[in-house]
Amino acid sequence: MTTSLQELLAGWITGQRWFAGKGRVIDDLSIEHRTDIQTGDPGLLHLILSVRQGERRTRYQLLVGLRTSLPDRLKHVLIGSCDWEGREYSAYDAAHDAELTRILLEGMESSRRAGRLAFHRAPGIEIDTSLRSLVLTVEQSNTSLVYGDRYILKLFRQINAGLNPELEVITALAAAGSTHIARPCGWIETDLDAQPTTLAIMQEFLANANEGWALALTSVRDLYGSPPDVPAEEAGGDFAAEAYRLGVATAEVHQELAAAFPIGVVEPPEVKRMAERFRDRLDQAVAEVPQLSAHASVAHAAYDRLADLDRAVAVQRVHGDYHLGQVMRTPVDWVVLDFEGEPGQPLSERRGLDTPLRDVAGMLRSFDYAARHLLAGYPEAATLPGRADEWSARNRAAFLGGYSEGGGRISGDDAVLLRALELSKAVYEVVYEARNRPTWLPIPLAAFRSPQ
Repeated sequence: MTTSLQELLAGWITGQRWFAGKGRVIDDLSIEHRTDIQTGDPGLLHLILSVRQGERRTRYQLLVGLRTSLPDRLKHVLIGSCDWEGREYSAYDAAHDAELTRILLEGMESSRRAGRLAFHRAPGIEIDTSLRSLVLTVEQSNTSLVYGDRYILKLFRQINAGLNPELEVITALAAAGSTHIARPCGWIETDLDAQPTTLAIMQEFLANANEGWALALTSVRDLYGSPPDVPAEEAGGDFAAEAYRLGVATAEVHQELAAAFPIGVVEPPEVKRMAERFRDRLDQAVAEVPQLSAHASVAHAAYDRLADLDRAVAVQRVHGDYHLGQVMRTPVDWVVLDFEGEPGQPLSERRGLDTPLRDVAGMLRSFDYAARHLLAGYPEAATLPGRADEWSARNRAAFLGGYSEGGGRISGDDAVLLRALELSKAVYEVVYEARNRPTWLPIPLAAFRSPQ
């Protein structure tokens, strides 16, 4: 008997890197919505799967190709053989099929509809539909297709009903003329739970850009490879000038977000509740990671100072998951990517207002990670913590200087809030590293020393 497509998917999906329910049994998998984008051989299906694991139900997006004869180039993404409408087909992950993914470009260029799917082209954009796609393999939670050197299309694998924050932000900033985003070119959406729901976003591909994380690591390696008496500013790959420019760009993006979206304030009682939430998370983290207990007093002192603030805190739309891996250095300036917010949080929270200092705190933690993560397994690691401190302090200061120069404000009470936010982020990192990368645990623990 030929296996059904639904049965194939239940066995296949657990092995995909973007599947969020690894290690748990699938109690039920159903095809909630199906759209036949192209019929025939090859055929292209768009599926939204509903997967239940215990009390949790999660939706996933999948492009399924159907061919009676599967080319060798696609055998690595084979899902299996199945009966589909009376014929036997090879079903496979069609995100890897450049012949079929061109249909997505054509759909956005023509702003067509296909069943429940709506394809959109950004205003003022002409899309070249002749380009072939290539799947990037570095992502964990989404799948991105690069078309030539022009576009990058991000397919959201886990689907939440509603407008994705990234689409909302980049379209608004593009309309305002921001130079710090990759220009939106098109998007795909559907209707889910009576809400327009973002399935994919296409932006210009920054072919001549370098990721901030990679640039920072190059600088750290140069410093580690320099003689011990050579200061960071004289090592071959000093990053401070770029950290300063990144600070300026970050402040400018925050100002653009404040102009494009509503702003507000958090009154002192809510600031105190924020401090209490930080304390609760700290206590939970100490219970899970005993190594944190020796440092807990540092965080509690910072949270006490935050609770004592007797003024309102300005809030606005922010990035929400800001670090060196979310920024790209083009030949002209820094560009900010991935305005989705913190993964795993509800869309309503990711679209909510927050202090821009949360983004600043995230970037400061990223500088510490860049400086220290190479120490794990490094031959001269025992002699290098001081160098790591030097690199981190220099680039943190440069970033903050640029942020102030760009119009961001960090002084007085702002520094109190920033310190509390940074330590709260470090508490989260301690738990994450203890669960996933125990050898990295010293990196976030170092954050609980005296303020830098």
